[in-house]
Amino acid sequence: MPRDLVIVGASAAGLATAEALRNKGYDGALTLIGDEPHLPYDRPPLSKQVLSGDWQPERVRLRDEEAIGRLDADFRLGRRAAGLDIARRKVLLDGGDRLPFGALVIATGVTPRRLPGDDLAGVHVLRTLDDALTLRTHLLARPKAVVVGAGFLGAEVAAVARTMGLEVTLVDPLPVPMRRQLGDRIGELVGQMHSDHGVALRLGVGVARFLESAGRVVAVELGDGTKLDADLVLVAVGSTPATDWLTDSGLPLGNGVECGARCQAAPGIYAAGDVASWHNPHFGLRMRVEHRLNATEQGMAVAAALLGEQRPFAPIPYFWSDQYDARIQAYGIFPDDADVKIVHGSLDDRRFVAAYGHEGKVVGVLGWNSHRELRKLRQLVVDHAPHPGTRTAGGSQEP
Repeated sequence: MPRDLVIVGASAAGLATAEALRNKGYDGALTLIGDEPHLPYDRPPLSKQVLSGDWQPERVRLRDEEAIGRLDADFRLGRRAAGLDIARRKVLLDGGDRLPFGALVIATGVTPRRLPGDDLAGVHVLRTLDDALTLRTHLLARPKAVVVGAGFLGAEVAAVARTMGLEVTLVDPLPVPMRRQLGDRIGELVGQMHSDHGVALRLGVGVARFLESAGRVVAVELGDGTKLDADLVLVAVGSTPATDWLTDSGLPLGNGVECGARCQAAPGIYAAGDVASWHNPHFGLRMRVEHRLNATEQGMAVAAALLGEQRPFAPIPYFWSDQYDARIQAYGIFPDDADVKIVHGSLDDRRFVAAYGHEGKVVGVLGWNSHRELRKLRQLVVDHAPHPGTRTAGGSQEP
């Protein structure tokens, strides 16, 4: 491979690529560009342990200074990639610098979606460590909080804020929380859990606008005209791949940087992590996965591809969410029209494993406080097992 590798994104995926290359014997020049001032850190704790104060910021660092030094890499932090010149093999940085590369890995992740008016004081997004620390400082003032968006991030932040004793309203245009990720049946259980803990749910209605006074948010007006008083608002309405800097590059961009099964977007150019869209041969689908474990696995796969390995990247995606006393974990994919069956435990006990079927095969399994059983049942996804009609939602046998 070329002797000068540039990784744009000092992220979990970028770090995994760099470490895997060094571990496999690559001894060429290695440069990592990061738009934040921090060395690579772990993002999942931001909406949980960091936000709650259970962890100090230093604990989210993925590697200590000594381990970073052993990489023998040039970290250019606080620098943003502004463009890519494929023909001349150069990355354009903010400020006008042009960084040459022999091979390039794009690991820039995603950026939060915004809503009109969310630049008011008191309105937050949560993506970075600095976002989390700022949000925590404001939560400590015990504001009346509205969380807009009931996906993973919004539900986790609502749980933390409620555990801190705040008055919290969770708003989403869909009828149940986490519907896009988990479907209606499990989403209903997530909603019930939040209701049980005192979160006010406003579901099936979107946000019309933010109301302000002297440049600060004071209320959220919903599509039905309802006004929710708010001293603090978190906007958690999803994210978009961070590809703006690649618009004129000529790379194939769709829902992320479009790659083949080996994560290659163009000769000598690869993508890894949240920004990468690739064909996963295990499921026969093009996918883009915003899950923490995928960032590491895909970074390692890109390193192998750079060094000439021909194996396609075909993982079983894994994700988890911690909310109150619930540990939700899942393997696979979860189509909107999946057939959901409980194959262990019951929803009533809030300790179960659900199998998600699509076209007669198990494509995903989800565990609620059932780690051990879920690990065993992951094999159903690996084996493309026929979808079982074992139990109904209440736990009884189906005919």
